[in-house]
Formats: sequence, structure tokens, C-alpha cells
Amino acid sequence: MTMEVDILELSERSAKFILSDTSAAFANGIRRAALSDVPTLAIDDINIYNNTSVLFDEQLALRLSLVPLTTDIEEFVPVEECTCDSECPACKVSMTLSAEGPRTVHSGDLVSSDENVQPADLKIPIIDLKEGQKVVLEAIAHMGYGYRHAKWQAGVACGYKNMPVVRFDSCDSCGVCVQECPKGIIHLGPEGAEITGDDILKCILCNLCASSCEIDAIQVFENENQFIFTIESDGSYSAQQLIINAGTTIKEKASRLGRILESL
Repeated sequence: MTMEVDILELSERSAKFILSDTSAAFANGIRRAALSDVPTLAIDDINIYNNTSVLFDEQLALRLSLVPLTTDIEEFVPVEECTCDSECPACKVSMTLSAEGPRTVHSGDLVSSDENVQPADLKIPIIDLKEGQKVVLEAIAHMGYGYRHAKWQAGVACGYKNMPVVRFDSCDSCGVCVQECPKGIIHLGPEGAEITGDDILKCILCNLCASSCEIDAIQVFENENQFIFTIESDGSYSAQQLIINAGTTIKEKASRLGRILESL
């Protein structure tokens, strides 16, 4: 049996699709990989040369570390996996910030040493500088994993649910289920109550329609091998890249496990 993927929505930052002919374990593996196992760049070290703002150095560093950075998974590797003796261009990117008030400093004011590594959003406010206040610093971005810290978490909203299945059998068209459905997806057709088109995707499996039917003509259950998946990226990768990288991560881990088992 081959797994099928049907794309429902796809944009730069988010995606919604249906996984068919697979298991909950695999769907959950994609979710976990997107959240914690796909490496991404984040500011990890900061050299502050001047900070006369109202923020302590630690607070400024925390804000900068949570700025999502565009990442190329083929170009960079996590520091602990790099073969260099010390930090090199393969495992770090330097970014500088020099600003003087009065003004609001945004993420777009960071100047990167690598043109391919930029803040995913240029309008994230970092600090509000008053007259005479200055901030001068160097920020070092490293590759890391979401399971180590949230700043390396590329997936910010990943989840899935089983595909709902609603069956109507010998419906008498009383219309009670139409009134009870909180999502408004049940309608009366020529043969009784029905759910048409993609409205079934909106079903929340509340079972109110089935419990309100006096003749037990409605069955509500889940398809155990089909899932509605939603995923949102923080901007370090596109939603499509994040999904592909999550699948690749699972494949690589499975390969490593296979080699370990073969060596026993």
C-alpha cells in the first residue's frame, strides 16, 4: 500500500493536506520532526559592545535569539556535527547591529555576513531607543534543533486529526441533525441528511448529530488510516520545505537505526 498526499492549501508559511493509507505513528513522526528534529539557524551567542538602552543585555539577547532566520539545510550543519576544529562558515553566521535613538530597532536592522541568511520577518520590533541611547553588537547564529531550545523550532503550529467519517442510513429527513451540527455542514438532500464536498473536513467528531437522531440513522467515526494535517513554519523554511525536511529526517533516522541493528 502506497501512502497518498492530497494538498488542500499551500502557501509560503502554512500548508494543509491529507495523508492517506498511513499510520498514526507516521503522521505523529512528521509532526514531531517538524517541531523538533529539523535543524534551523538561530542567534546563540552575542557580543555586546555598547548598550545604553533600557533593556538589560540578557533581555536583548533573548529577544534576538527568537528572531527566525532563513535557513538552507544543505549549506549549514549544527555545531556539534561540524568537522571543523573551531567555528567556521559551515556552522555559524555573523550578524551585526548598530543603532542610535530616537527610533525603534527592528529585526530588519540586522546586517548578515551571508546574504542568504536574513530575518524571516523584517518588522519584528526588538527595542525602542530614546534620544542618545545606543546599541552596538555582534550576533552569532548557529544551527540547532528544536528539542534543545524553542529558538531552533522551525515548525510553530503542527497538528493532525483523523479523517472524520459520517454515514447516514435510512434517514427520515426530520432535520434535527441539521440543527444540532455546530459546524453547519449537514444539509437535507433528496435522500435525507448528507454532507457534501469538502465539508466533511470541518467535522469535529462531536457526535451531536448521532446522539440527536431518534432512529439511530447516523454513524460517526474516524478513519484510522487517513489524517488531516496542518503545519505552519516560522519562516526559516517555507512550509513545503519544512514538510520535505521532516520526511527526510525520519528517513535518515530509520536508515541509521537499520545500520545499528545490522551491526548487532
